[in-house]
Amino acid sequence: MLDADVRSARAEKMARIHFANVSKHFGSTAVISRLELEVRDREFMVLVGPSGCGKTTALRMIAGLEEISDGELRIGERVVNDVAPKDRDVAMVFQSYALYPHMSVYENIAFGLRIRGLAPGEVDARVREAANVLGLANLLERKPKALSGGQRQRVALGRAIVRQPAVFLFDEPLSNLDAELRVQMRAELARLQQKLATTTVYVTHDQVEAMTLGHRIAVLAPTGGDDRPNLQQIGAPLEVYHRPRNAFVARFIGNPPMNLLEVRVAADGRHLEGPGFRGAAPARFAAGLAARAGRGVLLGIRPEDVAEAAADPPPGSVRARGTVDIAETVGAEVIVHARLGERRLIARFKAQRLPRLGEPVELDLDFDAIHLFDAESELRLEEH
Repeated sequence: MLDADVRSARAEKMARIHFANVSKHFGSTAVISRLELEVRDREFMVLVGPSGCGKTTALRMIAGLEEISDGELRIGERVVNDVAPKDRDVAMVFQSYALYPHMSVYENIAFGLRIRGLAPGEVDARVREAANVLGLANLLERKPKALSGGQRQRVALGRAIVRQPAVFLFDEPLSNLDAELRVQMRAELARLQQKLATTTVYVTHDQVEAMTLGHRIAVLAPTGGDDRPNLQQIGAPLEVYHRPRNAFVARFIGNPPMNLLEVRVAADGRHLEGPGFRGAAPARFAAGLAARAGRGVLLGIRPEDVAEAAADPPPGSVRARGTVDIAETVGAEVIVHARLGERRLIARFKAQRLPRLGEPVELDLDFDAIHLFDAESELRLEEH
C-alpha cells in the first residue's frame, strides 16, 4: 500500500492539461492544427489515431520536447509554452525501454533521483515503494538482460513513478510486447493509474488499447498538411464507439471496422436503397432524411449487426444477398467478407460452419442499429 505521506503529496498535485488552439508546423507542413483539448485532473486520456495524425507530437509538446508554433498549452494553472522540460513536473515512458544495461533494476530506477540530488534515504524509500507497486521487489539486483520484456517495461514505469510527477506521459509503451503480454500490461497500467490517481496521457494507434484503458479517448486524424483540425471526437470509449461523430471515427474505432455503404434515400424520404437491399430507416433519422430524398448518404453498420440470415428474420432487420469473398475463423466466430454487387460488407457469423468462397449468402442487417452520415461532409446525421 502506498505510504500516507506520498498519497498526500500526490493529492496536492492538481494537473489539468489544456491545449488552447495549439498548432505545430514543421516548415510549411501542419502536423497539429488548432487543437482544442482538455485533459481533466487525474484522468486517463488516450490519444488514438493512425500514423501521421500528430498524437506523439502532441505528447511531446506536453513534455516540452517539441516547441509550440501557435496557441497556448497549460499544465494546471501555468502556461508552459516556454517552460523547460525539467521544470514541467512530468514523467514520460517511451516506446523503447531505454534501460542502462550495466545497471541493476534498483540503479536504473534510482538514477534520475540521484541526478536530482535527493537524499539517499529518500531515494531508497521511493525505489522500494515503486518496486512493490510494480512487482519488482525480488528483481532489484538483476540486470536488464536477465528480465523479460514485461519486466523491463515495469522498470521503465518505475523510473517514472519515483519522480512522483503531476503528469504521466506514455508513448506507445506496449508496442514492443507480444500479444499475451500486452493484454496483461494493459490491465496493470489501468490498475496503476487508478492507484496513483495521476493525470495520464497515453498515445497509441491500437484502438483496442484506447477502448480498454481510457477514461476518455481523443480520436485524431492527419491534417493532410493543411489547416484541418486533427481532433475528430473526444468522449468515453463506449460513447465514441456507439455514436461516432463522423465517418473517419466510424472507420477507425472498431475491429473489424464499421461497414460504410453508399445508399440512396428513396423519394418518400424514409427508405434507404442499397446494393441488393431496401429498408425503412429508423424514425430517429426522419428529419435528416426528409431533406435528402433522392440523394445519397453513407450507411454505417457494425459487423456484429450483420448476421447470417435466419429462418425468421428478427424485427427491424433487412435482408441482403451477396457472395462470400473471404471467411476468417476467429474462435467462436467467423468473420465473413461478402460481396454485394461492387460493395463489400463484413459480418460476424457464429462458428457453426465455415462458408465456402464464392457461395451465395443471405444476410440480416439490423436496421435499428445503423448509423447515417452525410455523403459529402461525412458528418453524422442529426437524430432526435
